[in-house]
Amino acid sequence: MIRIPPRFAASAFALAALTAGASAALAQEPSEAPPREPEVLRFDLATGALAPMAERLPAEPRRDLPEREDWKEGRYGGSLRLLSRAGRDARDLVLLGYARLVVWNDDFELVPDILRSVDVVDGRIFTLTLRAGHRWSDGMPFTTADFRFWWAEVANNRELSPRGLPPALLAGGEPPVFEVLDETTVRFSWGEPNPLFLPALAAASPLFIYRPAHYLKQFHASYADVAALTAQAEAIGLQSWAELFKRRDRPFRFDNPERPTLQPWVNNVAPPAERFVARRNPYFHRVDAAGRQLPYIDEVVLTPTQPRLVPVRAAAGDSDLQARGLSFADAPALKEAEGRGQIKLRLWPIGRGAQLALYPNMNAVSPGWRQVMRDVRFRRALSLAIDREELNQVLYKGTALPGANSLLPGSPLYRESDREAWAAYDPDQANALLDELGMRARAGDDIRFLPDRRRAELVIETADTDPAEIDALEVITEQWRKIGIKVLVRSQGRQAARQRVRSGATVMSLFYGLTNGLAKAAMSPAELAPTSNRQNNWPLWGLHHQSNGAAGEPPALPEVQELLGLYEAWASGPDAAAREKIWQRMLQIHADQVFTIGLLGAVRQPVVVNARLRNLPEEAVYLYDPGAYFGRYRMDTLWFAPE
Repeated sequence: MIRIPPRFAASAFALAALTAGASAALAQEPSEAPPREPEVLRFDLATGALAPMAERLPAEPRRDLPEREDWKEGRYGGSLRLLSRAGRDARDLVLLGYARLVVWNDDFELVPDILRSVDVVDGRIFTLTLRAGHRWSDGMPFTTADFRFWWAEVANNRELSPRGLPPALLAGGEPPVFEVLDETTVRFSWGEPNPLFLPALAAASPLFIYRPAHYLKQFHASYADVAALTAQAEAIGLQSWAELFKRRDRPFRFDNPERPTLQPWVNNVAPPAERFVARRNPYFHRVDAAGRQLPYIDEVVLTPTQPRLVPVRAAAGDSDLQARGLSFADAPALKEAEGRGQIKLRLWPIGRGAQLALYPNMNAVSPGWRQVMRDVRFRRALSLAIDREELNQVLYKGTALPGANSLLPGSPLYRESDREAWAAYDPDQANALLDELGMRARAGDDIRFLPDRRRAELVIETADTDPAEIDALEVITEQWRKIGIKVLVRSQGRQAARQRVRSGATVMSLFYGLTNGLAKAAMSPAELAPTSNRQNNWPLWGLHHQSNGAAGEPPALPEVQELLGLYEAWASGPDAAAREKIWQRMLQIHADQVFTIGLLGAVRQPVVVNARLRNLPEEAVYLYDPGAYFGRYRMDTLWFAPE
């Protein structure tokens, strides 16, 4: 049996020991001096509305802290202001707080957070131990009863979970055996290894396998009158008790102020709202080295703002910490504002495999386009016809990393050959490949023709995800014109774009590249195989796997079939050496087959910071998953220096 105790955490799959330095941080003990309470809680403490800190904390709070050289113990107080591009919910607060059962640390290792410890046996038996005395934000006990409620009343309730268990809870297609061992211990056991389980718990949008049972029972048909619940539902425009329950229970959207949470800040405002205000959770489970309860900052204010106004307001100092809504194109204006002393600007490399990539849709409805999209010569030709150095200068002043949609140099799996494959600018070779395909131009026309005799007028669809999209496509349009491919651009919202891709109406799309360009072998390579209908290059093949063959189509290309087999071999939980070999082979296949056409990676993300804000890294990677953008850098330890 391999154990992940609270003071000696290990990586989820490699399960190797942390460095001696990290172990020392985990072993820190509080000073003998009694911890000082946050000033904002003094009134509630004085009136008895709130118990002293010692009674609010778990018996064993989380004590490990960042070991960065620029990290220092902080002071209580202050309000952290952020701007949001959407006003539907307050999910940015859940990303910022990043309280999870287990979390990714600075070294991309999984360590216990809400949990006190995790025991893993053979990669298939997971014993999760809670922190005794841990409480929800309303002061009610957080125990294994909350796991039992989720398992019995949510995950296995057909009305609340009609699609069954989440994929991360299936190993070999089978669900786990769930056991409650005592008030602080639960166990999930599978017949074969499940390497997806712990990363799902640590994800930016995590698998929540627990619920505040004491609060949610009042909306559940097993505990309340169904007729009364239905009346409540209809009063707010819903049709059933199940819809009412789900409306009250959206932990990631964070839009129900009455629902208790385990995050460091508790949202106090329901949408729609001009701003969301989240105040400190007096029962939060983390402390600093002196034993003072975190977070340091009392309040987080999230203000929904029109996207076009985010850069202007950030430059004016209206946000204390801002990256959402900012792009590299905003950097000059932000740098000028920094010169006026209004803000501090940092430029963090984005951790995607490519900031933007082209996705040939091999499930396109059009037979002619589907035929050429499935021909590797066509995909290679298009990639060879892109002058990425020109793109780099036009879009990012030469600061980005040209290459294919592959891993970045910071990944232990990185190979330069993967990133360079078919990514050098070579229009002569591109033309030769298209000639070999029989795609020749007719007399008096410089545009080539498809094998089905139609002009090669390629519509590239975008989803308005990045301000650089249109500029990038303008450059590519001119470059591909030189090899006889005419580009037309169609732009629409993300939801409409996704629907068109899945239906096969889209022939090629432009979107972000690999989500995680810094992957380790212990992390899932699902993005490299057809595993989801959300993948723009093979949505029907992904749907076939996602639905266990009930929908979609099986992959038609041998190389894609091999990718799927490799992914399934990885998911079976082999040893570390085998996992690394699987990753390397999958990356090699992608590089050679050009299933996506990467443009540029390691693009710099502007991060605007209040000059008084402390403990945010000077240099860091900006990455959604793993890490939840800023969340991985322990936002609960941010603090404001005096003016």
